[in-house]
Amino acid sequence: MTGPRGRLVPRVARFAHERVLGWRTGSRQSQVLVSALLLLGVVSSFAVSLRVYDLMPVTAYFLWLLLAMMVLRFRPLVVVVLVTLACGLAAVLAQGEVALARVSGTVAFVAAGALILYQSSRQRSGLPSALGEAFLADLRDRLQAQGVVPPLPAGWTCQSAEVAAHGVGYAGDFLVADLSEDERHLELILVDVCGHGVAAGAQALQFAGALGGLIGALPPKALFAAANDFLLRQQADESFSTAVHVLVDLTDGSYGIVSAGHPPALRWDARAGEWCVDTARGTALGLVRRPELHATEGRLEPGDALMFYTDGVVETRTADLDAGITWLQRTAREAVSGGFDGAAQRIIERVARGDDDRAVLILHRRPAAE
Repeated sequence: MTGPRGRLVPRVARFAHERVLGWRTGSRQSQVLVSALLLLGVVSSFAVSLRVYDLMPVTAYFLWLLLAMMVLRFRPLVVVVLVTLACGLAAVLAQGEVALARVSGTVAFVAAGALILYQSSRQRSGLPSALGEAFLADLRDRLQAQGVVPPLPAGWTCQSAEVAAHGVGYAGDFLVADLSEDERHLELILVDVCGHGVAAGAQALQFAGALGGLIGALPPKALFAAANDFLLRQQADESFSTAVHVLVDLTDGSYGIVSAGHPPALRWDARAGEWCVDTARGTALGLVRRPELHATEGRLEPGDALMFYTDGVVETRTADLDAGITWLQRTAREAVSGGFDGAAQRIIERVARGDDDRAVLILHRRPAAE
């Protein structure tokens, strides 16, 4: 379709898309536009009510209250709610004799308007429910995008799997990754911030942003020292995190691991067919001014792998860390027995459900024959 109608459709679609993007910013202009559209709908409903009340009874005005609650901030919401209540009440009174059913419906209508205004006034974000949900979803997407590992050179694969506590989409476990421009060095940082689920999501996003600016710019121990200072400046009782950093030379397989209170990494020895426990240990970040950081070094031969994970994978209320690591060694050995593809997800699926976030990261150097 190339005529005027064909050109009109994309223009209308583009205009609508721009208005939606403007509404998502929460700007004053967008709120005025949405308020005007809602008020136009309310007034149109009122006109119908005066003509044929049965087509637009007072209960139908609940729709405008709900829409306003979803898309408007508090001040424009007050205007729309008051106009909607006034139109609904006027429509009832215009009918002359008021039946008992209309009285009960009107009382519920007024109560609903009052509750909506009360709930909106109590929102700390100052955002309507739909806009607040869009904002949280954007934060979640940003956190997940920052942890995407870039495509690796031939012979290397990296996979991860994560499950947030209570099945929500926000977690305190996150990954930060960086591949050097010459594709020789890969840096990975797996972090577990204090808390879990939605409560830890905001802190995770803030800390991920800080680490994203440090990775690739500082050596591992200096990076953790700067990250530790960042957390101490937050001056919050629960502003601490465990983390593990790995720097891998993708040309020869040599690597270095620095741990800050994180559960020990596991190294897959392809010749022995076993997951060996790495000895890097350390103090969690955000607790003391100069945390103790231990480092280990090694080399991944073709077929070998490194696995990193958070404490939600190995710790439960009924089992200690050592028992959990032993379980993970056995489970991970079974998970890779048929190949490494999808192994991280298979391991996560074997973890018992709990109240903590869970994440698994596996870096694998493929055998030379593959």
